[in-house]
Amino acid sequence: MNNMLALIQNETLKVLKKKRFYVVMLILVILIPVFTYAQMKIAQNSREKFDQDWRREITQQITDYQNTLGSDRIPEEWKKFRRIMLQQLQYYLDHDVNPNEPNGVTFTRTFMDNSVNLFIPLLVMAIASDIVSSERSTGTIKMLLTRPVRRWKILMSKWLVLMLFTGVVVLMTALLSYLISGAVFGYGGWSFPLFTGFNVSGTNVNVEAVHMLPSWLYLLMQCGLIWFSSIVVAALGFMISVLVRSTAASIVTLMATLIAGTILYNMASAWPTAKYLFMINLKLTDYLAGTPAPIEGMSLLFSLGVLSVWGAVALFVAFRVFTKQDILN
Repeated sequence: MNNMLALIQNETLKVLKKKRFYVVMLILVILIPVFTYAQMKIAQNSREKFDQDWRREITQQITDYQNTLGSDRIPEEWKKFRRIMLQQLQYYLDHDVNPNEPNGVTFTRTFMDNSVNLFIPLLVMAIASDIVSSERSTGTIKMLLTRPVRRWKILMSKWLVLMLFTGVVVLMTALLSYLISGAVFGYGGWSFPLFTGFNVSGTNVNVEAVHMLPSWLYLLMQCGLIWFSSIVVAALGFMISVLVRSTAASIVTLMATLIAGTILYNMASAWPTAKYLFMINLKLTDYLAGTPAPIEGMSLLFSLGVLSVWGAVALFVAFRVFTKQDILN
Protein backbone atom coordinates (compact mmCIF):
# COMPACT_ATOMS: atom_id res chain seq x y z
CA MET A 1 0.00 0.00 0.00
CA ASN A 2 2.81 2.40 0.89
CA ASN A 3 4.54 1.58 -2.39
CA MET A 4 1.38 2.40 -4.35
CA LEU A 5 0.90 5.73 -2.54
CA ALA A 6 4.52 6.63 -3.25
CA LEU A 7 4.08 5.72 -6.92
CA ILE A 8 0.89 7.80 -7.17
CA GLN A 9 2.61 10.77 -5.56
CA ASN A 10 5.53 10.40 -7.95
CA GLU A 11 3.27 10.21 -11.01
CA THR A 12 1.27 13.22 -9.83
CA LEU A 13 4.44 15.29 -9.55
CA LYS A 14 5.46 14.19 -13.04
CA VAL A 15 2.21 15.47 -14.54
CA LEU A 16 2.43 18.74 -12.61
CA LYS A 17 6.00 19.30 -13.77
CA LYS A 18 5.07 18.94 -17.42
CA LYS A 19 4.12 22.02 -19.41
CA ARG A 20 1.36 20.03 -21.11
CA PHE A 21 -1.04 20.25 -18.14
CA TYR A 22 -0.61 24.00 -17.83
CA VAL A 23 -1.08 24.43 -21.58
CA VAL A 24 -4.45 22.69 -21.20
CA MET A 25 -5.43 25.14 -18.46
CA LEU A 26 -4.20 28.05 -20.59
CA ILE A 27 -6.36 26.89 -23.50
CA LEU A 28 -9.40 26.99 -21.23
CA VAL A 29 -8.54 30.47 -19.94
CA ILE A 30 -8.16 31.79 -23.50
CA LEU A 31 -11.02 30.07 -25.29
CA ILE A 32 -13.82 30.33 -22.72
CA PRO A 33 -13.84 34.17 -22.81
CA VAL A 34 -14.05 33.95 -26.62
CA PHE A 35 -17.10 31.68 -26.42
CA THR A 36 -18.58 33.91 -23.71
CA TYR A 37 -18.26 36.96 -25.92
CA ALA A 38 -19.87 35.10 -28.82
CA GLN A 39 -22.76 34.04 -26.58
CA MET A 40 -23.16 37.61 -25.34
CA LYS A 41 -23.50 38.89 -28.92
CA ILE A 42 -26.04 36.17 -29.74
CA ALA A 43 -28.07 37.05 -26.62
CA GLN A 44 -27.99 40.76 -27.52
CA ASN A 45 -29.15 40.08 -31.08
CA SER A 46 -31.97 37.85 -29.84
CA ARG A 47 -33.17 40.45 -27.34
CA GLU A 48 -33.16 43.15 -30.02
CA LYS A 49 -34.89 40.95 -32.57
CA PHE A 50 -37.63 39.71 -30.25
CA ASP A 51 -37.88 42.80 -28.06
CA GLN A 52 -36.67 40.83 -24.98
CA ASP A 53 -39.60 38.41 -25.26
CA TRP A 54 -38.25 34.87 -25.02
CA ARG A 55 -41.68 33.40 -25.81
CA ARG A 56 -41.59 35.11 -29.21
CA GLU A 57 -38.15 33.65 -29.79
CA ILE A 58 -39.31 30.10 -28.97
CA THR A 59 -42.42 30.60 -31.10
CA GLN A 60 -40.24 31.74 -33.99
CA GLN A 61 -38.06 28.62 -33.62
CA ILE A 62 -41.17 26.44 -33.71
CA THR A 63 -42.39 28.24 -36.86
CA ASP A 64 -38.99 27.84 -38.55
CA TYR A 65 -38.95 24.11 -37.82
CA GLN A 66 -42.49 23.70 -39.12
CA ASN A 67 -41.66 25.53 -42.35
CA THR A 68 -38.68 23.29 -43.10
CA LEU A 69 -40.61 20.04 -42.62
CA GLY A 70 -42.35 20.48 -45.95
CA SER A 71 -39.13 20.97 -47.89
CA ASP A 72 -37.87 18.14 -50.12
CA ARG A 73 -34.32 19.42 -49.69
CA ILE A 74 -34.19 18.46 -46.02
CA PRO A 75 -33.02 14.84 -45.39
CA GLU A 76 -35.52 12.65 -43.61
CA GLU A 77 -33.26 12.13 -40.57
CA TRP A 78 -33.05 15.93 -40.12
CA LYS A 79 -36.82 16.17 -40.35
CA LYS A 80 -37.10 13.54 -37.63
CA PHE A 81 -34.80 15.58 -35.38
CA ARG A 82 -36.81 18.75 -36.01
CA ARG A 83 -40.13 17.05 -35.29
CA ILE A 84 -38.76 15.99 -31.93
CA MET A 85 -37.36 19.43 -31.17
CA LEU A 86 -40.73 20.93 -32.09
CA GLN A 87 -42.43 18.89 -29.38
CA GLN A 88 -39.79 19.78 -26.79
CA LEU A 89 -39.93 23.51 -27.57
CA GLN A 90 -43.71 23.40 -27.34
CA TYR A 91 -43.39 21.68 -23.94
CA TYR A 92 -41.18 24.49 -22.62
CA LEU A 93 -43.54 27.08 -24.05
CA ASP A 94 -46.60 25.44 -22.45
CA HIS A 95 -44.83 25.33 -19.07
CA ASP A 96 -43.63 28.95 -19.31
CA VAL A 97 -39.92 28.06 -18.95
CA ASN A 98 -37.21 29.76 -20.99
CA PRO A 99 -34.61 27.03 -21.70
CA ASN A 100 -32.10 29.65 -22.89
CA GLU A 101 -32.25 32.06 -19.96
CA PRO A 102 -28.85 33.85 -20.11
CA ASN A 103 -26.81 33.38 -16.92
CA GLY A 104 -23.56 31.77 -15.85
CA VAL A 105 -25.18 28.40 -15.15
CA THR A 106 -26.96 28.27 -18.51
CA PHE A 107 -23.76 29.13 -20.36
CA THR A 108 -21.83 26.48 -18.43
CA ARG A 109 -24.47 23.87 -19.15
CA THR A 110 -24.52 24.72 -22.87
CA PHE A 111 -20.73 24.90 -23.13
CA MET A 112 -20.23 21.57 -21.38
CA ASP A 113 -22.86 19.94 -23.59
CA ASN A 114 -21.11 21.15 -26.75
CA SER A 115 -17.67 20.12 -25.45
CA VAL A 116 -18.37 16.51 -24.47
CA ASN A 117 -17.55 14.75 -27.73
CA LEU A 118 -14.50 16.70 -28.96
CA PHE A 119 -13.19 19.66 -26.97
CA ILE A 120 -12.88 18.01 -23.54
CA PRO A 121 -11.69 14.66 -25.01
CA LEU A 122 -8.92 16.56 -26.84
CA LEU A 123 -7.84 18.18 -23.57
CA VAL A 124 -7.83 14.80 -21.83
CA MET A 125 -5.96 13.27 -24.74
CA ALA A 126 -3.20 15.87 -24.37
CA ILE A 127 -2.46 14.48 -20.89
CA ALA A 128 -3.17 10.78 -21.53
CA SER A 129 -1.34 10.30 -24.80
CA ASP A 130 2.19 10.69 -23.42
CA ILE A 131 1.86 9.40 -19.88
CA VAL A 132 3.81 6.25 -20.84
CA SER A 133 5.16 6.95 -24.33
CA SER A 134 7.08 10.04 -23.18
CA GLU A 135 9.02 7.94 -20.67
CA ARG A 136 9.77 5.34 -23.32
CA SER A 137 11.03 7.95 -25.78
CA THR A 138 13.26 9.62 -23.17
CA GLY A 139 14.42 6.34 -21.66
CA THR A 140 13.31 7.14 -18.10
CA ILE A 141 11.03 4.09 -18.13
CA LYS A 142 14.13 1.89 -17.78
CA MET A 143 15.04 3.51 -14.49
CA LEU A 144 11.46 3.20 -13.27
CA LEU A 145 11.28 -0.52 -14.06
CA THR A 146 14.50 -1.26 -12.17
CA ARG A 147 12.71 -0.55 -8.90
CA PRO A 148 11.60 -3.55 -6.82
CA VAL A 149 7.97 -2.89 -7.68
CA ARG A 150 5.77 -5.03 -9.91
CA ARG A 151 5.01 -3.62 -13.32
CA TRP A 152 1.25 -3.67 -12.90
CA LYS A 153 1.56 -1.44 -9.84
CA ILE A 154 3.61 1.07 -11.81
CA LEU A 155 1.02 1.18 -14.58
CA MET A 156 -1.87 1.23 -12.09
CA SER A 157 -0.40 4.31 -10.42
CA LYS A 158 -0.23 6.03 -13.80
CA TRP A 159 -3.86 5.12 -14.54
CA LEU A 160 -5.13 6.34 -11.16
CA VAL A 161 -3.33 9.65 -11.63
CA LEU A 162 -4.73 9.94 -15.15
CA MET A 163 -8.28 9.42 -13.80
CA LEU A 164 -7.60 12.12 -11.22
CA PHE A 165 -6.42 14.66 -13.79
CA THR A 166 -9.29 13.75 -16.12
CA GLY A 167 -11.62 14.79 -13.32
CA VAL A 168 -9.59 17.97 -12.83
CA VAL A 169 -9.95 18.86 -16.52
CA VAL A 170 -13.74 18.37 -16.43
CA LEU A 171 -14.05 20.27 -13.14
CA MET A 172 -11.87 23.17 -14.28
CA THR A 173 -13.77 23.43 -17.58
CA ALA A 174 -17.06 23.76 -15.71
CA LEU A 175 -15.65 26.07 -13.02
CA LEU A 176 -13.91 28.45 -15.42
CA SER A 177 -16.97 28.49 -17.68
CA TYR A 178 -19.14 29.56 -14.77
CA LEU A 179 -16.71 32.13 -13.33
CA ILE A 180 -15.91 33.78 -16.65
CA SER A 181 -19.42 33.76 -18.13
CA GLY A 182 -20.93 34.74 -14.78
CA ALA A 183 -19.00 38.00 -14.93
CA VAL A 184 -20.99 38.83 -18.07
CA PHE A 185 -24.37 37.17 -17.55
CA GLY A 186 -24.54 37.07 -13.75
CA TYR A 187 -23.88 34.25 -11.31
CA GLY A 188 -27.49 33.29 -10.70
CA GLY A 189 -29.51 30.47 -12.18
CA TRP A 190 -28.68 27.59 -9.81
CA SER A 191 -32.33 26.99 -8.93
CA PHE A 192 -33.62 27.63 -12.45
CA PRO A 193 -35.94 24.75 -13.45
CA LEU A 194 -34.94 22.37 -16.25
CA PHE A 195 -36.86 19.42 -17.59
CA THR A 196 -35.42 15.99 -18.28
CA GLY A 197 -36.85 12.54 -18.94
CA PHE A 198 -37.93 13.08 -22.54
CA ASN A 199 -38.32 9.62 -24.08
CA VAL A 200 -37.89 9.62 -27.85
CA SER A 201 -39.85 6.94 -29.70
CA GLY A 202 -39.71 7.15 -33.47
CA THR A 203 -40.67 10.72 -34.33
CA ASN A 204 -42.65 11.27 -31.13
CA VAL A 205 -41.57 12.37 -27.69
CA ASN A 206 -43.14 10.67 -24.68
CA VAL A 207 -43.41 13.31 -21.93
CA GLU A 208 -44.96 11.06 -19.28
CA ALA A 209 -41.60 10.61 -17.55
CA VAL A 210 -40.59 14.28 -17.83
CA HIS A 211 -39.72 15.82 -14.46
CA MET A 212 -38.21 19.05 -13.28
CA LEU A 213 -34.68 19.39 -11.91
CA PRO A 214 -32.96 22.46 -10.46
CA SER A 215 -30.09 23.62 -12.65
CA TRP A 216 -27.44 22.74 -10.07
CA LEU A 217 -28.53 19.09 -10.02
CA TYR A 218 -28.83 18.94 -13.80
CA LEU A 219 -25.31 20.40 -14.15
CA LEU A 220 -23.94 17.91 -11.61
CA MET A 221 -25.47 15.00 -13.54
CA GLN A 222 -24.16 16.45 -16.78
CA CYS A 223 -20.59 16.71 -15.44
CA GLY A 224 -20.80 13.13 -14.17
CA LEU A 225 -21.72 11.85 -17.64
CA ILE A 226 -18.97 13.96 -19.22
CA TRP A 227 -16.44 12.57 -16.75
CA PHE A 228 -17.45 9.02 -17.67
CA SER A 229 -17.03 9.75 -21.39
CA SER A 230 -13.69 11.41 -20.72
CA ILE A 231 -12.47 8.43 -18.68
CA VAL A 232 -13.09 6.15 -21.67
CA VAL A 233 -11.13 8.52 -23.92
CA ALA A 234 -8.39 8.58 -21.27
CA ALA A 235 -8.31 4.76 -21.24
CA LEU A 236 -7.90 4.65 -25.02
CA GLY A 237 -5.19 7.29 -24.90
CA PHE A 238 -3.56 5.35 -22.09
CA MET A 239 -3.53 2.19 -24.23
CA ILE A 240 -2.09 4.00 -27.25
CA SER A 241 0.57 5.55 -25.02
CA VAL A 242 1.63 2.05 -23.99
CA LEU A 243 1.56 0.65 -27.52
CA VAL A 244 3.25 3.53 -29.33
CA ARG A 245 6.75 4.72 -28.50
CA SER A 246 6.35 8.16 -30.07
CA THR A 247 4.31 10.75 -28.19
CA ALA A 248 3.55 12.59 -31.43
CA ALA A 249 2.22 9.41 -33.06
CA SER A 250 0.11 8.71 -29.98
CA ILE A 251 -1.45 12.19 -30.08
CA VAL A 252 -2.11 12.13 -33.83
CA THR A 253 -3.72 8.68 -33.66
CA LEU A 254 -6.26 9.57 -30.99
CA MET A 255 -6.87 13.07 -32.38
CA ALA A 256 -7.68 11.67 -35.82
CA THR A 257 -10.03 9.14 -34.24
CA LEU A 258 -11.92 11.80 -32.27
CA ILE A 259 -12.25 14.16 -35.23
CA ALA A 260 -13.40 11.32 -37.49
CA GLY A 261 -15.96 10.38 -34.84
CA THR A 262 -17.34 13.92 -34.78
CA ILE A 263 -17.79 13.85 -38.55
CA LEU A 264 -19.28 10.36 -38.46
CA TYR A 265 -21.74 11.36 -35.71
CA ASN A 266 -23.63 13.61 -38.14
CA MET A 267 -24.07 10.86 -40.73
CA ALA A 268 -24.28 7.81 -38.48
CA SER A 269 -27.98 7.21 -39.17
CA ALA A 270 -27.03 5.71 -42.54
CA TRP A 271 -24.74 3.16 -40.87
CA PRO A 272 -26.55 1.32 -38.04
CA THR A 273 -23.52 -0.71 -36.88
CA ALA A 274 -21.67 2.55 -36.17
CA LYS A 275 -23.52 2.64 -32.84
CA TYR A 276 -20.92 0.21 -31.50
CA LEU A 277 -18.08 2.70 -32.07
CA PHE A 278 -17.01 4.57 -28.95
CA MET A 279 -16.98 7.95 -30.76
CA ILE A 280 -20.71 7.76 -31.53
CA ASN A 281 -21.53 7.14 -27.85
CA LEU A 282 -19.47 9.90 -26.24
CA LYS A 283 -22.23 12.51 -26.13
CA LEU A 284 -24.06 11.05 -23.13
CA THR A 285 -25.50 14.43 -22.21
CA ASP A 286 -27.88 14.22 -25.18
CA TYR A 287 -29.89 11.61 -23.29
CA LEU A 288 -30.19 13.96 -20.33
CA ALA A 289 -31.43 16.80 -22.56
CA GLY A 290 -33.77 14.57 -24.55
CA THR A 291 -31.96 15.08 -27.86
CA PRO A 292 -32.60 12.16 -30.23
CA ALA A 293 -29.81 9.60 -30.55
CA PRO A 294 -27.90 9.56 -33.86
CA ILE A 295 -28.93 5.94 -34.54
CA GLU A 296 -32.26 4.26 -33.85
CA GLY A 297 -32.17 1.93 -30.85
CA MET A 298 -29.48 3.75 -28.88
CA SER A 299 -30.18 4.63 -25.25
CA LEU A 300 -28.27 5.87 -22.21
CA LEU A 301 -27.77 2.34 -20.89
CA PHE A 302 -26.66 1.15 -24.33
CA SER A 303 -24.08 3.95 -24.67
CA LEU A 304 -22.81 3.41 -21.12
CA GLY A 305 -22.42 -0.29 -21.90
CA VAL A 306 -20.58 0.30 -25.19
CA LEU A 307 -18.23 2.83 -23.60
CA SER A 308 -17.58 0.51 -20.66
CA VAL A 309 -16.57 -2.31 -23.01
CA TRP A 310 -14.22 -0.05 -24.98
CA GLY A 311 -12.64 1.28 -21.78
CA ALA A 312 -12.23 -2.19 -20.25
CA VAL A 313 -10.66 -3.61 -23.42
CA ALA A 314 -8.28 -0.64 -23.67
CA LEU A 315 -7.12 -1.11 -20.08
CA PHE A 316 -6.75 -4.87 -20.54
CA VAL A 317 -4.55 -4.37 -23.60
CA ALA A 318 -2.48 -1.69 -21.86
CA PHE A 319 -1.80 -3.80 -18.77
CA ARG A 320 -1.21 -6.96 -20.84
CA VAL A 321 1.37 -5.28 -23.07
CA PHE A 322 3.09 -3.39 -20.26
CA THR A 323 3.43 -6.38 -17.95
CA LYS A 324 4.15 -9.19 -20.44
CA GLN A 325 6.14 -7.73 -23.30
CA ASP A 326 9.62 -6.29 -23.45
CA ILE A 327 8.95 -2.58 -23.73
CA LEU A 328 12.51 -1.52 -22.92
CA ASN A 329 13.83 -2.08 -26.45
